[in-house]
Amino acid sequence: MLRRRFLQRSALLGAATLTGRLAAAATPATTQSPAPPAVKGRTRIFMGGYGPASTGFSLALKKIGDRLEAKFGGEVEVKYVYNILDLGYRADDILWLVEQGVLTLGYQSSSYLTDRVADLGAADLPFLFPDARQARAAMDGRLGQLLTARIEAVTNYRILGYFENGFRHVSNRLRPVRTPADMKGMKIRVLPSQIQSRTFELLGANPKIMDLSEAIEAVKAGTLDAQENPFANTVTYGVHKYHRFHSATNHFYVSRPIFLHRPTFDAWPRALQDTLREAVHEAIAFQRDLHVKEEEDAMTAIRAEGGEILELTRDEHNAFAAAVKPIYGESRRQFSPEILALLNV
Repeated sequence: MLRRRFLQRSALLGAATLTGRLAAAATPATTQSPAPPAVKGRTRIFMGGYGPASTGFSLALKKIGDRLEAKFGGEVEVKYVYNILDLGYRADDILWLVEQGVLTLGYQSSSYLTDRVADLGAADLPFLFPDARQARAAMDGRLGQLLTARIEAVTNYRILGYFENGFRHVSNRLRPVRTPADMKGMKIRVLPSQIQSRTFELLGANPKIMDLSEAIEAVKAGTLDAQENPFANTVTYGVHKYHRFHSATNHFYVSRPIFLHRPTFDAWPRALQDTLREAVHEAIAFQRDLHVKEEEDAMTAIRAEGGEILELTRDEHNAFAAAVKPIYGESRRQFSPEILALLNV
């Protein structure tokens, strides 16, 4: 715990250098810090993520910032920390960075909040959506509205929409995976979600809940057999250099809420709030379109590295869905009927 606090303090000092002294740089995670103040009449906005500047998520953040600066000129100054991992943070640190007002805006996979917002776990149920169109419609509709309300009720966030992390696939270093039996005993990293962990237990694997930063190191060290991610993430974090076998399982669809430090956002003038909402709406469409191409480019990169991508047949896909069927009965004791009804569970 002491080491974690030290890393938080040290990394935050590094972030401050890159972002023009990012709020009170040495503020520990255990105290509430105020939002970055306006400087010389300007509203300063700090946006952060956990991917290189070239990813669709980072480009979408830049699109949001460009819209704000074009609208308000010198009244708004936007700074970016595209990849907090480069500063020694874990991926989950972005949650407290925003909730305490050190960063103004960030994004994170919804699974990282399931320990605080139980109903978010329902969105982690496997094989919920047949395609991205239906998944997007759900997150942009009543399901997304309910999940947003649940998150805002217990956090210091204002949620403005959902980026697409997309459908996830299994990669591993051991063998081709075409059936659940192929996963037996395989040590696989999953997001911090009990639903995701349970899913892979039902598939016969040995799931390990790990932060992204820990998972990357375990993949490199060979102490982790497998991981699951969209192809784009697998390539972004270099996993394809260590895993030969990639199966297009499409087992989870995961979204990334775009969240702000609520006291900061709520204190802004209405014009700035409205413009940011519009900018986020445009950036979501932009990021989702990019995601489609990123997946295609990632598949090319995987094959160029010598990796094999296995496209499952309908029967093979159905075998995975059948293996995890018990989780739907279990979910009726875990999540609200309203949420489950929207998911047709």
